[in-house]
Amino acid sequence: MALKVAIVGRPNVGKSTLFNRLVGKRLALVDDRPGVTRDRRYADGNLGDMDLTLIDTAGYEDVTDESLEARMREQTEAAIEDAELIMFMMDAREGVTALDRIFADRLRKVHKPIILLANKSESRESGGGVGEAHALGFGEPVAISAEHGEGMADLFQAILAASADIFIEEVEEADKPIRIAVIGRPNAGKSTLVNYLLGEDRLLVGPEAGITRDSISVDWEYEGRPIRFVDTAGMRRKARVQEKLEKLSVADTIRAITFAEVVILMMDKDNAFDIQDLQLADLVEREGRALIYVASKWDLEEEPQARMAKLKSMAEDKLPQLKGTPFVVLSAHSGRGVERLMPAVLKAHDTWSVKVKTKDLNTWLSMATQRHPPPAVDGKRIKPKYIAQTKARPPT
Repeated sequence: MALKVAIVGRPNVGKSTLFNRLVGKRLALVDDRPGVTRDRRYADGNLGDMDLTLIDTAGYEDVTDESLEARMREQTEAAIEDAELIMFMMDAREGVTALDRIFADRLRKVHKPIILLANKSESRESGGGVGEAHALGFGEPVAISAEHGEGMADLFQAILAASADIFIEEVEEADKPIRIAVIGRPNAGKSTLVNYLLGEDRLLVGPEAGITRDSISVDWEYEGRPIRFVDTAGMRRKARVQEKLEKLSVADTIRAITFAEVVILMMDKDNAFDIQDLQLADLVEREGRALIYVASKWDLEEEPQARMAKLKSMAEDKLPQLKGTPFVVLSAHSGRGVERLMPAVLKAHDTWSVKVKTKDLNTWLSMATQRHPPPAVDGKRIKPKYIAQTKARPPT
């Protein structure tokens, strides 16, 4: 899907020249006289391997009457509203003008990613104008020459950075399986759980600890969603990990966590959140994976409500950084409570994959700073201006 980009700025700074270059055709009239472009114009273009829908706009004028210039400004405002990303262009040879500052004030209220372009930077006299551009408050300006094609690599990188929330990798949920790693200490019931979900004895189980040594990958389907389970070897205390084969199994489990999307931490209800469980949960958190706590052998619990309250309290006390992690209690042997596991997995996966629009984040930021103004530092109040999600999985 192409990224929709509006090229805006005051008259005669080179907007249509850049538009034509990115489109690869001379679609927009270009002339030294200001005001040649009047309507907003759309065209598909690209920069490197990046697909763009470009919007060329009329030069911005600070007028609000019924004149032609005012109607042209309305076209520019419509382009800003329609775009996902805005490229704000100024003339590096002329430097920052009063109209540039007025337009910058207008753009700060938009709450969309903005790239500041210092055009006509091919000559030495443009250096001062590039320096002045910092005062507009949009970060480091990208020095380009739309006419000569200079600075396009820098522009490419700037677009990637500024539109990070738009360029978050799209995953085709219908085709790619959700990768779920089942981890825990030996004999916690990991393989038994996978077998119950599959409806067959796919994995070898028994009372002996350490039966599973390799990380076993098994494909499955749940309500039309492809699932890939990875059953792992039990992780024991480091002092007990002596055999070379068991050390390799531990390394294999760590790899399974790294490549998983959702991790199920299986624990025996009677000794949950032991030191190994805490280490595993901490590893999952550091790897940035979605996590679900599972307390197994729940059919043997005589006081389920009291035990559940205690387990949740232990989780919050020992792993405060993972507060809010879903908790499922079940018996992998009898199947009691297993029906609650997969809905929790899918919900955790969706939360882990969430993408929040920059506009919504900045609306929240504005409300939050109004309700709770930031403290003053050296007599000057901090004013957060912009917030954006840079990636998903996990949301960051």
